[in-house]
Amino acid sequence: MTAQSALSRLLMPVAALPAEMNIADVADRLLTAECRAFLSLPVVDDAGRPLGLISRYTLQDIFMLRFGRDLHGRKPVSEVMNPAPLVVNLAMNLEEAAQQVTSQLSYPITEDFILVDGQGLYQGLGTVLDLLKAMEQRVAQRNAVLRKTLVDLKESQTQLVQAEKMASLGQMVAGVAHELNTPLGYVKNNVQLLRELQAPLLELAEAQTRLIDCLNDPACDEERLALALDEAARNRELAAPELLADDFEQLFADTLYGLEQIGELVVGLKDFARLDRAMSEDIDLNDCIRSSLVIARNNLKDKAEVVCQLGELPRIPCAPSQINQVLLNLLTNAAQAMDGCGRILIKSWADDAAAYVSVQDTGKGMPPEVLKKIFDPFFTTKPVGQGTGLGLSISFKIIQDHGGSIRAASQPGRGTRFLIRLPRAHAPLLQETA
Repeated sequence: MTAQSALSRLLMPVAALPAEMNIADVADRLLTAECRAFLSLPVVDDAGRPLGLISRYTLQDIFMLRFGRDLHGRKPVSEVMNPAPLVVNLAMNLEEAAQQVTSQLSYPITEDFILVDGQGLYQGLGTVLDLLKAMEQRVAQRNAVLRKTLVDLKESQTQLVQAEKMASLGQMVAGVAHELNTPLGYVKNNVQLLRELQAPLLELAEAQTRLIDCLNDPACDEERLALALDEAARNRELAAPELLADDFEQLFADTLYGLEQIGELVVGLKDFARLDRAMSEDIDLNDCIRSSLVIARNNLKDKAEVVCQLGELPRIPCAPSQINQVLLNLLTNAAQAMDGCGRILIKSWADDAAAYVSVQDTGKGMPPEVLKKIFDPFFTTKPVGQGTGLGLSISFKIIQDHGGSIRAASQPGRGTRFLIRLPRAHAPLLQETA
C-alpha cells in the first residue's frame, strides 16, 4: 500500500453543507444515521471549496441554552462554524498528514478534518481516530521491518565475530603447528638415527647367537666354528658397541627434550583454550599471560624480546579462555607493529579493587586520529585481506562484559601501551553469561 492510497482510505465521502443552511437543519442532519459517526460537518461554498466545520459540540452548547432553538435555529451555520478547520491535501503522504493534523489539533478533539484534492476542492472528511489507527498500523509495519533488520544484524554480527575467532584460531594453530614442527623434526631425526644404529647391533646379536649355537652343538666341526667366530668378530667390529653409549645417551636426551617441548605446547594450548574448565572461575591472570605467551611464541620469537614483570595477583573471577583471547590479540598486534626486532614489556599488579595487566611495545605507534578509532568495529590499518578490524572491538567487549576496562596510549615512533583493568568482584554480566 502506498502512502497516498493509505491516506485515501481515511476519506469519508460526506455531503457538504452550503453556508446558507440554518443551524436547526444542521442539528437535525447530525442526528441522521449517515452523520452520527462524525464529530462535525463540512461547510463549502458554491465552488466546492471548504469554508469551515460546524461541530456537534457547538450545536449542543447552543441547544442546551433556554430557548436556544428558537433564538438561534434560523441563523446560518456560517455564524457558528469554525472558519479555520483542519484541511489535509490528499496528495500528502500519511506521515505529513499526521504531522499537520497533530500540530494544529486542539484538545479535547471536537472536530474531524477536511480532505481536499490538488485544486483545494472538498472531497470528504477524515477522522482523527482513523488517522491514528493508520499511523499505528504503519508503525507496526515498520517495527516488524526493524525487528527483522535487527535479527539479520545480530546474525551478521555473530557470523563476523565467529569469522574473527576463526581467523585468530587459524593464526594460533599455524603458530602452534610451527612450534610443534621443530621438536617433532629432531625427534623424528633421532628415531631414524637410532634405527640406523641398531641395525649393526642386531646383526651382531644374530652372529653371536649363531656362534653360541655352534658351541653348544656337538656336531659342529672346526671349520663351521671358525666361520662363526670370524662372522661374530666382523660384526663386533662394525657395530662397535663401546662407541655407541655416548651417542645413544645424547640421542635419548634430545628426544626426551623434544617430547617435553611438545608436551609443554599441548598443556599450554589446553590451558589457553580451557576446554576442561568452567566458563567462569577464579584464576590468576599471570597464568593467562604465561599460556598466551606459549601460544604466541612463534609470532613473537623473530619480532620482539618479551620481558615479563609479573607481580603477585589475587585470584579473580573471569572466563579464562576469553581473557586469553584478549591477551593473544594484544601480543599479536604488538608483534605486527614492529618494523624490526623490538621489545614487549608485560606487567601485572593489583590493588584493593582490581587486577591490572599492561602490554607495552616499542613498535610504530599510532597518531591520535587512529588511536581514537582502534576499538571501533571493522576499523583496521592493515592491508585489505589481512585483518577484519574486529580483534580489538571483540577484546573491548570481553573486558567490558567482565566489568573491567581496556585503554590504550600511543605515540608515533615510540610504541603503544594497552592497560587492562579487571575488578576483583564478580561482574554481573559475566554471572549471567557464565
